[in-house]
Amino acid sequence: MDRIMTNRLDRAYSMYHAEFENAALRVLRSGWYIMGRELEKFEKDFAAFCGASYCTGTGNGLDALYLACRALDIKEGDEVIVQGNTFIASVMGISMTGATPVFVEPDEYYQIDADRIEEKITEKTKAVMVVHLYGQTAEMDKICAICEKHGLKLIEDCAQSHGAAYKGKMSGTFGSAGCFSFYPSKNLGAFGDGGAVITNDKETDRRIRMLRNYGSEKRYYNDEVGINSRLDEIQAALLGVRLSHIRALTAERKSKAERYLKEIDNPAIILPKLRKGSEHVYHQFVIRCKSRDKLAEYLKEKGIDTIVHYPVPPHLSKAYAYLGIKKGSLPVTEEYADTVLSIPMYNGLTDEEQDYVIGALNSYAEG
Repeated sequence: MDRIMTNRLDRAYSMYHAEFENAALRVLRSGWYIMGRELEKFEKDFAAFCGASYCTGTGNGLDALYLACRALDIKEGDEVIVQGNTFIASVMGISMTGATPVFVEPDEYYQIDADRIEEKITEKTKAVMVVHLYGQTAEMDKICAICEKHGLKLIEDCAQSHGAAYKGKMSGTFGSAGCFSFYPSKNLGAFGDGGAVITNDKETDRRIRMLRNYGSEKRYYNDEVGINSRLDEIQAALLGVRLSHIRALTAERKSKAERYLKEIDNPAIILPKLRKGSEHVYHQFVIRCKSRDKLAEYLKEKGIDTIVHYPVPPHLSKAYAYLGIKKGSLPVTEEYADTVLSIPMYNGLTDEEQDYVIGALNSYAEG
């Protein structure tokens, strides 16, 4: 059997290759490549899919986070609460405004622990950023109640949760803004960089639209110092194709996840848990193992690739050394960083490949 990669983007492309190619040619032949009809249509369709009033396409997911923070007037001197076990972009979206990230430990579902948020709130706290990690939502009813009680903004990082829901409500629609990445490996992935911010607030949407386009609502008239972060026409058209198939693509991922959950049977391996009321879309299928590095090497020898999401928590990265947070300060976050392992999960993963992965995991001996 050929090497089994952690992700195969060509498989999902092949499923709808004619539609993707027709969409790209349509844009190329149109002569309009930035801020046109394709973007307008995708923004409208993605907002409808999420159940939001507004959607603004951006250049990438990090820009979406930064623009949301800017639009909500988060600035130097403010604090934003965020979970410790996230991809560093979540934290950068905060610190790029000059605000300070304040870390909270994750729960057993790898999401921010809602019961530990209030202890981190100070008079400087301006917002809570929730990261729906790996494709599952956080405990949003508790988190929304905390934000309402303390008058805090709520930002959702939905880079891994396209289509995920909590008690029937889509991720990204609980708070002030929902931020998405369309990086190619995402469940709703582009063929390059891309992102978006959704919101139900008209003024927030207006500011994001202005800030993404040099701080300008009218060409050459600039009201604020903005950035250049626009989802281009080709990516919008290609995303529109994938969006039209997102329910089928999600169903396929869930089916593969159910097989893993049912058939992986090894006491050395901890399987992911599903929160009651949560609809998981399995951006990643993440297991845990005390001998994680040994397991990864064992799988590699058998021709199975894996990846660690994520080996260095943001508070221990060189980028955030200035915060002065020492190793041991976030023990749950740090334990996850030492034990999590993402196994192959993608659209187009064959039954035979999955059989092989499951067999290899069940044969692993920790001792």
